[in-house]
Amino acid sequence: MRITDITLTPVAFADPPLLNVMGVHEPFALRGILRMRCEDGVAGLGESYGDRAFLDQVRRVLPRLVGHDVFDLPGLRRLVVEELGGSVLTDEHGLIGGYSMRKTVASVYALFEVACLDAQGHAVGRPVADLLGGRARDAVEFSAYLFYKYGAHRGAPEDSWGPVLTPEALVDSARQMVGEYGFRSLKLKGGVFEPDQEIEAIHALAGAFPGHPLRLDPNAAWTPETAVRVAGELQEVLEYLEDPTPGIGGMAQVAARTPVPLATNMCVVDLGNVEPAFRARAIGVLLSDHHFWGGLRATQALSVTCESFGIGLSMHSNSHLGISLAAMVHVAAATPHLTYACDTHWPWKTEDVIVPGALEFREGAVAVPDGPGLGVEIDEDALARLHENYRRCGLTKRDDTMYMRQYVEDFIPHTARW
Repeated sequence: MRITDITLTPVAFADPPLLNVMGVHEPFALRGILRMRCEDGVAGLGESYGDRAFLDQVRRVLPRLVGHDVFDLPGLRRLVVEELGGSVLTDEHGLIGGYSMRKTVASVYALFEVACLDAQGHAVGRPVADLLGGRARDAVEFSAYLFYKYGAHRGAPEDSWGPVLTPEALVDSARQMVGEYGFRSLKLKGGVFEPDQEIEAIHALAGAFPGHPLRLDPNAAWTPETAVRVAGELQEVLEYLEDPTPGIGGMAQVAARTPVPLATNMCVVDLGNVEPAFRARAIGVLLSDHHFWGGLRATQALSVTCESFGIGLSMHSNSHLGISLAAMVHVAAATPHLTYACDTHWPWKTEDVIVPGALEFREGAVAVPDGPGLGVEIDEDALARLHENYRRCGLTKRDDTMYMRQYVEDFIPHTARW
């Protein structure tokens, strides 16, 4: 079944002023929506990053795909490798580790692979999870993703969450999120305030939500010594501590001195990082992400590697829409070795490009859609509206640091600051 036409539509959707080690989210998050049309009226959808550098790499490959068989995934990867050659993207916002040719190819290929699998599912009348080997679970559990945040973007009215800058406000936002979505585990994006304030916040969450597993992710804001101290003070309440300090070497130092499992999506970001990290015993949990690990099948291969070496597996999230969530649900459902609830930014968005109703959170989990392919379809009006957002907002890349300087003039990223 060959591809007859393929389009890429950049979109922008409203994003709250969420704080992290690099700064604060801008008013819009960017994504790229791929629509693949094939013979016999079959179509496939994909979603990935929306910054211009990434979209430019995707556009280089698009002309090569017309006429390609959507069932030939090895051939698809060869096309991507041939076209991109030595291209290397950069990690513009500094939160998912460095880039390499391998990671660039994996990221671009992943977008096309998801669309091909969606098209395959429609062609044979089966969900993508079935194409990946069948369901290990019927619903995929997610964790509440808590952020410190400002109450409003510059010059805008306060949003529905309001400011979240204290442990008390953080607990209130967690109650709001848990009440609406039923999450049974909680993750805090840290690295924003001094470690003692974030320790206090985790203890406040533990007191307010007894029995809920807790995670803290400071995005490498601490030195190894500080990371060891924080882990010691929180070892009774943390499920895992994510990327407390930069690099495999730093993580190994911390891991050797704490019983708290260390997780990462920053120091192990492609297969070249796996051997040195596992040999150094630097991590206990790997956060996969099909957007930059090379797609859904590569995510499953990664899970087998983790299981073989006794490493836990969860799933990283960035600001995303419904096509990405559907892909995450299908691959997580078809991956037996998924040992922790997955991350998602879903509660922070107010707009989408898919027809509502296909993906619903119940008790913190999303059931695998039963329809063919990913089980979601484009809302044409919504896609047009979010594309117009993209055209009007003027953003072409994510830059948390520069936007933060509108709030704090002399702001510098907090990596390894404390």
